[in-house]
Amino acid sequence: MKSSWTGFHSPLAAGIETFLAHKRALGCLFRVEELSLRLFDRFLIAQPITTLSAITPDVVDAFLVSRPRHAPRSYNHLRGTLARLFDWLAAHDQFGPSPMRARPRRSTQSRLPFLFDDLTARRLLDTASQLPDKGGTVCRGATYRVIFTLLYGLGLRVGEVARLCVEDVDLTRDLLLIRQTKFYKSRLVPFGPRIRMVLSDHLASRARMSEAIPSATPLFSLRGGRPVSAGTISQTFHHLVPQLGLSIPDGTVGPRVHDLRHAFAVGTLLRWYRSGIDPSARLLQLSTFLGHVSPVSTAVYLTITPDLLGEANARFEQWAHAAVTEKTS
Repeated sequence: MKSSWTGFHSPLAAGIETFLAHKRALGCLFRVEELSLRLFDRFLIAQPITTLSAITPDVVDAFLVSRPRHAPRSYNHLRGTLARLFDWLAAHDQFGPSPMRARPRRSTQSRLPFLFDDLTARRLLDTASQLPDKGGTVCRGATYRVIFTLLYGLGLRVGEVARLCVEDVDLTRDLLLIRQTKFYKSRLVPFGPRIRMVLSDHLASRARMSEAIPSATPLFSLRGGRPVSAGTISQTFHHLVPQLGLSIPDGTVGPRVHDLRHAFAVGTLLRWYRSGIDPSARLLQLSTFLGHVSPVSTAVYLTITPDLLGEANARFEQWAHAAVTEKTS
């Protein structure tokens, strides 16, 4: 079904377009934010609002009420998108004082992500490998096993895996080229011998199915040479989860495909602790590996788990014991 979107047409149209262009020039995708601004643009037209001066705090409040967001995070994202727009327009003399007076909602619940460990990850891979071919798909089970291996073993974003091409796999140097990902950056992701074997077997299987594989061919394709989409990967993941028999701790969000990336980050930190490595000295490396702008973004993934808390406590006790011994000697 074709989209009916024909562009912004409210009095804010030019300002919204300039604002989005500015953000994207800085490397922000702003896809969800643009959808929110489309809703606001349509709301202004429906009122109808014909001048910038008519966009008052009451109008903005009415829009927020018209878009019910029960979760504080969802509401705050919508409100924040409008607030950033008006603040930017005011700073560039394209609008007067911001009409945003609604306050962010306070979130009273902080739910932790589900963290896969090696055992639950293996169950996911084994279950994925049993997926039957259907609707003309080929090697569906084997393909999804490789996909979930990369998501868990390298901490890639699901969109990054979906966009991989055959030419992005360098088995000579054991590197993946992740092209034009979030913030329009590309990066090299090294992998070890186990991932190398998984990728080699996958490419060999693809080669047996075709006389020649062009370098620009999608690495993961199930039907007609088209790449597997990120949405399809996520849907398949949610289809598999009930079959894993997972025990979800209280206060934890049910497993999402992005949790595989989260588990990679937390698992890396845990291995550093257990190896005697100072995590704070390596956080920039992990941030670079994950493709984050700064370690501040990486810190979001470093959820405190009982294992992490235990390792951190042991590290502190060692430091405290050494400090007290040195002081009393």
